[in-house]
Amino acid sequence: MQINTFADLIPYGRHEVTDADIDAVVEVLRSDNLTQGPQVPIFERSVAERVRARHAVAVSSATAALHVACLALELGSGDLLWTVPNTFVASANCARYCGADVDFVDIDLQTGNLSLESLREKLALAAVSGQLPKVLVPVHFAGQPTDQREIWELAQRYGFRVIEDASHAIGASRDSEPVGSCRWSDIVVFSFHPVKIVTTGEGGVAVTNDEELAERMRILRSHGITRDVLRMAPLSSPSPGWRYEQIELGYHYRLTDIAAALGASQLKRLDSYVARRNAIADQYSQAFSSLPLHLPVVPSINRSSFHLYVVRFPHEAKQARRREVYDALQSRNIRVNVHYTPVHLQPYYRRLGFQEGMFPAAEMHGRLALSLPIYPSMSDGLQDVVVKAMRSLVS
Repeated sequence: MQINTFADLIPYGRHEVTDADIDAVVEVLRSDNLTQGPQVPIFERSVAERVRARHAVAVSSATAALHVACLALELGSGDLLWTVPNTFVASANCARYCGADVDFVDIDLQTGNLSLESLREKLALAAVSGQLPKVLVPVHFAGQPTDQREIWELAQRYGFRVIEDASHAIGASRDSEPVGSCRWSDIVVFSFHPVKIVTTGEGGVAVTNDEELAERMRILRSHGITRDVLRMAPLSSPSPGWRYEQIELGYHYRLTDIAAALGASQLKRLDSYVARRNAIADQYSQAFSSLPLHLPVVPSINRSSFHLYVVRFPHEAKQARRREVYDALQSRNIRVNVHYTPVHLQPYYRRLGFQEGMFPAAEMHGRLALSLPIYPSMSDGLQDVVVKAMRSLVS
């Protein structure tokens, strides 16, 4: 099967929109509420029920969700947030938006997730130096669940709060516990960007079991404004509902009803999407089992959502070889990607004092990782094109 036209590009990720999705969006377009109507609460309830959380707060992006989550936990100037270098920059930027400082914990090369060994060592040193984090943001890389129970036990011991960045991981689970239940964290954040598991176009959701945190995030997403009449000064008018009060500095992070309707429709197919992604991942792993590549390792206790399928060249391989394969695949219209260049090596974070060599596992991963195409509508024929290309280039 040859790939010759723009229409035949194989992207690393692709959304799927069905007639049911279109009908759901059109229904909103024909309604009286394009935003601040009934669809956002419907979507929020659907997400909360799906992940077994008590509250869900929908916002305009996962970045916005991380921001309001940090603010709800009162992260601010003089505080410290830890996350991993192997993530999108938003996992760290959310702290900077709040005026807080950022540090990183290296990763486990087997999973790409936070290394518990590195976390334990760093916490022990930080307790001695008085530099413990206020918030930890573990990331479920590529859809692989982290060991949240162990992280939560450390949080109780050392007194930090936990925000799970599960942007890759809706539909994933660990020991049958869905990612997002908040059993072992304060807040969990999901992304609904078009390349994620399901989409709202752009959008994010923060889930929590804490009613006060949920209410704070709801206020922060809408300019810091409340219309709760119980907060208002008494009025002689029997109908004071027209009044509103800005009680703190908030943001315009609301999700539209158009986007929420799309998300609620897509969420109905979450199980089938995750199943298809796992099937594609299994086919890749079987096809590449004899190649000199590190393939994704999913512990038996985990169910990955496989937002990404990431291979890594052997430790002894040079970064140049990864680049040769990357360029060759691009020339064949196979749009592979790299997840991720470590956050601490981005120019902005270098200016804050981070340098090469500080987090060697994440740096090795960043030099040698390659994300292959994976999305639910990917046909067996298209996957076969990717497999044959990789075999010809890597064998």
